[in-house]
Amino acid sequence: MTTKHGTMQDWPLNVWKLIDHAAINHGDREIVSLTCEGHEVRTDWRQVQGRARKVAGALRRLGVQQGDRVATLAWNTHRHVESWYGISGMGAVAHTINPRLFEDQIVYIANHAEDAVLFFDLTFVKLVEKLAPRLETVRHYVLLTDREHMPEETSLTLHCYEDLIAPEDADAPWTEVDENAPSGLCYTSGTTGNPKGVQYSHRANVLHAYGACMGDVLDIRSTTVVFPVVPMYHANSWGVPYAAAAVGAKLVMAGPNFDPPTIAKLIRQESVTLTLAVPTIWLGMLQHLEATGGDLGTLQRVVIGGSAAPRFMIEAFEETYGVDVCHAWGMTEMTPLGTLGSLSAEAMTLPRDQQLDLKCKQGRAIFGVELKLVDDEGRELPRDGVAFGRLLVRGPWIVGSYFKGDGGNILDAEGWFDTGDVATIDPRGYMQITDRSKDVIKSGGEWISSIEIENIAGGCPGVAEAAVIGVAHPKWDERPLLIIVKKEGASVSAADVLGYLEGKIAKWWTPDAVEFVEAIPHTATGKIQKTALRERFAGYTLAA
Repeated sequence: MTTKHGTMQDWPLNVWKLIDHAAINHGDREIVSLTCEGHEVRTDWRQVQGRARKVAGALRRLGVQQGDRVATLAWNTHRHVESWYGISGMGAVAHTINPRLFEDQIVYIANHAEDAVLFFDLTFVKLVEKLAPRLETVRHYVLLTDREHMPEETSLTLHCYEDLIAPEDADAPWTEVDENAPSGLCYTSGTTGNPKGVQYSHRANVLHAYGACMGDVLDIRSTTVVFPVVPMYHANSWGVPYAAAAVGAKLVMAGPNFDPPTIAKLIRQESVTLTLAVPTIWLGMLQHLEATGGDLGTLQRVVIGGSAAPRFMIEAFEETYGVDVCHAWGMTEMTPLGTLGSLSAEAMTLPRDQQLDLKCKQGRAIFGVELKLVDDEGRELPRDGVAFGRLLVRGPWIVGSYFKGDGGNILDAEGWFDTGDVATIDPRGYMQITDRSKDVIKSGGEWISSIEIENIAGGCPGVAEAAVIGVAHPKWDERPLLIIVKKEGASVSAADVLGYLEGKIAKWWTPDAVEFVEAIPHTATGKIQKTALRERFAGYTLAA
């Protein structure tokens, strides 16, 4: 008689097994972080695992139950990692909140999630004092600091983190939960309507950690020194604190510091080999290195996501500083990684210019993620690198529904999730985002990629940042308007920028006008806020 299943053990994929593995097999591997108190802390996976177990015990003592949401409003530090693992390790759900959201959005998110406890950093004491009267379900406020740095006066009733966990047992057992139980919660940035929650399961996070470590993905191993500049409140720091534990990598974190001098110093001081951040961080870093004549020490690879990295920036890091630049793409709804721009064996044989063409794309799907392009009628489009279409995804770490069922059924009949991105996929499998579906410019029935124009214009001498939006045109429906922020002291003109674009984009893509502004607005996740630009330039008219 045969059985319906294989004969392997049923070993649940719980996230706390990642940190247990790190503690047992890589216990002395360092975790280094800058803190809000202004000093540097050196710990290791063994200590962090023990303190995470203490966090789990403290939460049980506070009455937190399995499935309760426990929020964090915190930077990347050792204490945030400890509390993150401790929350999900006792069966609760670690809810990372983006502190850069508007106050009303934070209140909405915390109340919608029904957070029971809020862990937060010293940086946010004044913010939490303002928010607390509006937080309907938070019963306990835990300040992530020691007794010495507790505020002398505050309207909040606070638990001191170090005092709270001190009496707990560092060897206490984790809570056994089903691998499909929720372990984390992140909300979308809410650029249209209220933010929506994405509740990650233990299984999804562990599978994602496996995927992230693969050589063609982030290539994290025990010898890696990884520095996630991207915060933990941005889709779990792209899964890095999970992936680093899975292999026992050294973890470096900058706390509240995002300035290029501090980041560059940490990279050199800690012999960082891999770092991850959004393009604005690396644009600032490039300008800092150019101004100071500095270097990036042992850094081997920069992974850039959140939005596309301009070609000139990729070339500068690779040719001047010897650092490989690799695009990543994903979203909160994808845990978040979907594609990586590692060069394939075939791509490695191509001329340098063609390799750069591929590096400017968002990369190939990693195992665990399926991609598909469809037109507005849902018909699948070819992978020819030419056809633009809506990008659909599915896989074991892709969202199936939003928290509390917001948005209704978000999958099609075959289980595909519409990312809201417009993209192409070439015959080698390299995907390129050409726009968000709401941002694509439709001119005379044809699509124009605002992202491609922005990335090229950003390389023009004297340009600090570029954005492109569609504005009304009496003949072509829409035409591109190029919005420019000049570098300090630069005298670049509209003619200079348009001349720079000539020959680099299709002639009919050329913007009909250029406007110079002091600053371009960004969302809480660092992306250009096209909605605000469209509002600012509403009624802008172009001649026929």
